[in-house]
Amino acid sequence: MERLSQRRIDPVTGERYHTTFRPAPTPEIQARLRQNPKDKEENIEKHVEAYYGNVKELEDFYEDAFYVNADQDPHAVFEFIESCIIKPVPCKKI
Repeated sequence: MERLSQRRIDPVTGERYHTTFRPAPTPEIQARLRQNPKDKEENIEKHVEAYYGNVKELEDFYEDAFYVNADQDPHAVFEFIESCIIKPVPCKKI
């Protein structure tokens, strides 16, 4: 929630900032930053609820799907995904 809800964009330059992890460098830029309506907490919560409402059906459909821990080195993530793609994910026949 924190990562998404604190994103901001500079309408003049198009540069993206984060209020915690990458704040605007000057007060002038800070004053003109805008938040995308999709990044408001109530909208994020709706998307998370929709995700959890649908994830079970997807897990049932793709029986041998794999989970990707993307919170690690990008090269390690790529190698893991590549190794899973070499062995295609079977799905249920409709």
